[in-house]
Amino acid sequence: MRAFGTPNAAAAQPSSTSNLAARFAAVRAQTEALAKGLSEADCQVQSMPDASPVKWHLAHVTWFFETFVLEPFEPGFKPHHPAYRVLFNSYYQTVGDLHPRPLRGLVTRPSLAEVLAWRSAVDERLQALLHDSADAALAERVELGLQHEQQHQELLLTDLLHLFSCNPLAPVYRPLAPRVTVAPVPLAWVAQEGGLTAIGHAGEGFAFDNEGPRHTVYLQPCALANRLTTQGEWAQFIADGGYRDPRWWLAAGWDWVQAQGITAPLYWQRGDTGSWRVFTLHGLLPLSPQTPVVHISLYEADAYARWAAAQQRLPLRLPTEAEWEHAAAPLAAAGIAGGNFVESQALQPLPAAGSAPGLLQLYGDVWEWTRSAYLPYPGFRAWAGAVGEYNGKFMIDQTVLRGGSCATPRSHVRASYRNFFPAGARWQFSSVRLACDAV
Repeated sequence: MRAFGTPNAAAAQPSSTSNLAARFAAVRAQTEALAKGLSEADCQVQSMPDASPVKWHLAHVTWFFETFVLEPFEPGFKPHHPAYRVLFNSYYQTVGDLHPRPLRGLVTRPSLAEVLAWRSAVDERLQALLHDSADAALAERVELGLQHEQQHQELLLTDLLHLFSCNPLAPVYRPLAPRVTVAPVPLAWVAQEGGLTAIGHAGEGFAFDNEGPRHTVYLQPCALANRLTTQGEWAQFIADGGYRDPRWWLAAGWDWVQAQGITAPLYWQRGDTGSWRVFTLHGLLPLSPQTPVVHISLYEADAYARWAAAQQRLPLRLPTEAEWEHAAAPLAAAGIAGGNFVESQALQPLPAAGSAPGLLQLYGDVWEWTRSAYLPYPGFRAWAGAVGEYNGKFMIDQTVLRGGSCATPRSHVRASYRNFFPAGARWQFSSVRLACDAV
C-alpha cells in the first residue's frame, strides 16, 4: 500500500505525549481486534503474491515501530529478534535485506503467538519511551507509524477477503448485521464549476509527502454523479455483453480481459439459478442492486464509463483526481465528510441514502478510481532517508484513487489523500463514480 516518510514540523503535531500514547494504544489494539477469532491457519496463508498473510501484517507494522522508532530513539536499543529485521521488511532496500514478498506465506516461524508477544514487547517499550520523552521528532515518527498501521489494517481485511474467497466453504469473517432498507437514489448530476483551484495538503495535521505541495490547477466545468455506480447497473453492463465487446475497452484492458478470462467483478459468482452472488467478508450474499459495485479494476471502471456514455448519450468518463478533490474538500471543511468507514462494522459498501441534492458517498464505502496517473505534484520532494522510499519510487504505472473505503479507519482519510494501484488491481475496495463533461 501507499507511503510514509518523515514529515516536516507542520505534518504531524500531536497535542500531547499522553494523547499520543493513548492513540498509539488504541490503534495497536484495533489491529489485533481485526485478527480476533482467526485461526493460526487463517493468519498464515498467502493467497496471491499481491496479498500478505494476517500474521505478516501484524508483524510488519511492529517491525516499523522497532526499526524506525525504537532503534533511533530508544537508549541502548536492542532488537527483539535480529532475524525479524529481514523477515518483516517490506521493500525498504536501504534498511537491508528482505524476504521475498511472494513467499511471505512460507514463514511459518515465528508462530502467531510469538508475533503477538513481540507486538506486546514493542508496545511496552514504546509506551515507556513516550512516557520519558517529549521529543517532537519522536512524536512525529510515532504518528507516522500509526498512519502506516492504519493502512495495514485495511490491507489485512482486503487480503483476508481474497484468502477466504479461495475457500469453497465460503467462510464468514464476521456475521452480517441487519440493515435498514433505504429507497433507491436515482442517478443525478451535480455541476462543478471550472476555473482555478488549489489541491493538495494545506499544511495542517498529518499528510503523506505525496499529498503536496499544494498547488493551483485549472478545471473545466463538469458534473459528477451524485452517487457511486451500483451492482444493479453493473449487472446491466454484463448482460449487454460489456466484457465481450472490445469497443468499450482500452487496448491494454482488452488484452487483460482476454488473458485473464474476466467476465465480472472480482468475487461475483453465478448461482444455481443463474443469478449473481457476491462473496464478502460476511460470506456469500445475493447481488444487491442498490449497493455500490466493488472490486473492479481501472480497466473495468473505464470500460463501464465508455459503455454508460453510449447508453445515456452523454460525454461520460472517470473524474480526474483534481475534480474529485475540488468537490470533496468543501464537505471535509464543513465537517460533514461522514461515510461508511471500518468503524461502522459494515465491512462492505452500503447503498446511497438520502433525498437531499448533492454528492453522496464521497468518503468511505469504496476507493474511487480516477483517470489521473499517479505522478508527483509540481515541486514534490521525497523525504530523506529510508522512509523516503515509500512514495516517490512508485510514481510510475499507477493510477490514483480517492475517498477511502468501508475498510479504512475514519481518522485516516482526508480530501487530499492519494491512494494508488496499478490498472489491473481489484482485490481492494475499488469502484467508480462517473463524471460528465459540461455540454
